[in-house]
Amino acid sequence: MLARLTHTRLLRYAGLFTWGLVGSWLLSIWLDPDYFQPGHGEPVAGLYLQILRWVAVYATFGAVYWWITRSLGERRTGLLDYLQLLVLGGCAIGISYYSGTGLGSVLLMVLAGLLPWMVPLRVGVIGLMVLNLVIIPVFIEAVQMPPLLAVLQSLLYTGFSGFVFLTALVAKQQTQAREDQRRLNAELRATRALLAESARINERTRISRELHDLLGHHLTALSLNLEVAGHLSEGRVKEHVQQAHTLARLLLTDVREAVSQLRENGAIDLALALRPLAENVPALDIRMEIETPLTLDDPERAHVLLRCTQEIVTNTVRHAGAQHLWIDVRRSGDDIVMSARDDGRGADHLVTGNGLRGMRERLQQYGGRLSIETRADAGFCLQLTLPATAAAMAREGALT
Repeated sequence: MLARLTHTRLLRYAGLFTWGLVGSWLLSIWLDPDYFQPGHGEPVAGLYLQILRWVAVYATFGAVYWWITRSLGERRTGLLDYLQLLVLGGCAIGISYYSGTGLGSVLLMVLAGLLPWMVPLRVGVIGLMVLNLVIIPVFIEAVQMPPLLAVLQSLLYTGFSGFVFLTALVAKQQTQAREDQRRLNAELRATRALLAESARINERTRISRELHDLLGHHLTALSLNLEVAGHLSEGRVKEHVQQAHTLARLLLTDVREAVSQLRENGAIDLALALRPLAENVPALDIRMEIETPLTLDDPERAHVLLRCTQEIVTNTVRHAGAQHLWIDVRRSGDDIVMSARDDGRGADHLVTGNGLRGMRERLQQYGGRLSIETRADAGFCLQLTLPATAAAMAREGALT
């Protein structure tokens, strides 16, 4: 269970716990029997109305905080998120105003823990400073603090909020570093599998070449000499020579079959190379379907598919805002076809970045194609087509 407590979940639970403590402190004020006495300075009806305001802004803060932190760090910040952050800041200031306490600054510290995860660093620092400056008039009017004391109180809470902000910023950087390390490890495992397959193919090719060039050559020469010897010999000697000739031809046939099998079985297993890229990707469920068996003779073309798959996963995590990614790889005639789609936000107007341009250039270098379909709230759908061999690439070029 502890392994599932990520930085963002711990931050969420800590914020909700702090929010609960603030509520218990407010409850202790309400339970004070002297608070509702007539001599308190305000009619009882007005006090009840003020309590209702406390409850409203306090409950709003808790509900918005619970909602905005449900998938913290796993999606891109949108306009609605910025509006929710403003609501949190307003509620925190409202709690201080209606309760006549400094508890709003405590909730501003809770908000400070969110800012590094949701807004750029400069925006977060400016927003934090503005909110702690805005609360100074609240201290002066609602809490009845002298102006100098109100400023000092605000600066004190600003220091606390800055500490929380920096702690959250460090946690975010550590999370990003861990994700980069996970991605690099996945790429390393996939590349290592591809290199192992390539080394295996090269070794099988070398062995088949040696068998063909050495044993095949010598056995052919032996067969020719035995054939000549069969014509020159007579009697029982001729029978033995003919048997030796037959065995030599059978052995030559076996060598040729062994060479053919070595070359035919020396292909890269694409599933073994691609599946490590889909393992343990946070905040994204990747479902990869690869035709079995699906092999490729050319290591360079396998490397192109590896890099394209890597780019698809990276773009989906960073930009799509998706929860699921489906990747399907199979052979269609002389081509390898890869289809990828996600359930992210999509876009009405496609903006091609360096990643997509790099994928298209890699594919075009080997005669491949890339098509992209997307629309708002419908995710991205990519289809990659790559000729499996140079011969297939030449045939497609001739047809076009």
